[in-house]
Amino acid sequence: MSHSISHRGVSGNPDGRFETHRRQAEADGWDLVDDPLPPLATTVQVDVSRSIITRNQSPDIPFDRSINPYRGCEHGCVYCFARPGHSYLGLSPGLDFETRLFAKPDAAKLLERELRKKSYVPAPIAFGTNTDPYQPIENKWRVMRQCLEVLRDFNHPLTIVTKGHLIVRDLDILAPMAAKGLLHVGVSLTSLDRDLCRLLEPRAAVPAARLAAMRKLTGAGVPVTAMVAPVIPGLNDHEIEAILAEAAQAGASSAIHILLRLPYEVGDLFSQWLSQHYPDRAGHVLSLLRQNRDGRLNDARFGNRMTASGPHGAMLSQRFNLACRKLGLAHERAWRLDCTQFRPPPKAGDQLALL
Repeated sequence: MSHSISHRGVSGNPDGRFETHRRQAEADGWDLVDDPLPPLATTVQVDVSRSIITRNQSPDIPFDRSINPYRGCEHGCVYCFARPGHSYLGLSPGLDFETRLFAKPDAAKLLERELRKKSYVPAPIAFGTNTDPYQPIENKWRVMRQCLEVLRDFNHPLTIVTKGHLIVRDLDILAPMAAKGLLHVGVSLTSLDRDLCRLLEPRAAVPAARLAAMRKLTGAGVPVTAMVAPVIPGLNDHEIEAILAEAAQAGASSAIHILLRLPYEVGDLFSQWLSQHYPDRAGHVLSLLRQNRDGRLNDARFGNRMTASGPHGAMLSQRFNLACRKLGLAHERAWRLDCTQFRPPPKAGDQLALL
């Protein structure tokens, strides 16, 4: 018997790269004809991290610190470059990544503690750089909401990247912060094809809902960047201009595009997904990706991992840049936010400052 895995991004649970053994299912002729088990459920465990801000020195990304309220992501995007992180937990980057999740309920408390350190120097904190802070379990756990409340109280700048419509729930916090120059939001738009999105990112908000979220955000004064990501040659690259046009109509002021990345186990997972859902073009898609990565499916070198190379990659960039110019969309990755307003609020019992 096996669980139903409908509405999940991948169909298997391969061992992580650090495991000493490899498991492989084999038919032994003793398969029982029984009713299938119920659909594979999502479980959430508590993450007991002692700190919440992750630091990086990567030259490829425009921020040096980030927060991820959750490990794993129920959106189930088959291409997600965060999947290999579950291998560090002894879990699979496959179904485990989208069904065995970890929440950080102490995130807001840890964040406040770090922001109150005398040595802390403010700079924008990025949310959604690994897993989506507005994935479905945020409805119950509200870890992102609690972090926003802390950042609001400290006048601390932040950026958010999401494909979740749930972000509009927090407009009461986001809009005033945006008015102070403390916030920028990126909304990921992979495709306008609802059927393709249901296969690529089965539990993420549908394209229409993401565009609706963009309209609500920009209508409330929140600056929004449309993120055409990931661009998958031979699968969704023909939609670049249409995605940008819809984003501009929804109020986006800028846009970026990112070519598909396939680090570690994600390469095999994506290749299997292609063979399952698009067997007629799987070889062509992988061939185009290799043309854009100097013959490899992934290029992890700094300066190369976020960009395409070769004639095909240059053509994608030219199309993107031309469409942005026609639509009046700025092309930027570094969002300028105001760090000068940062002030730790007084704690209960603190003596009031003399004016």
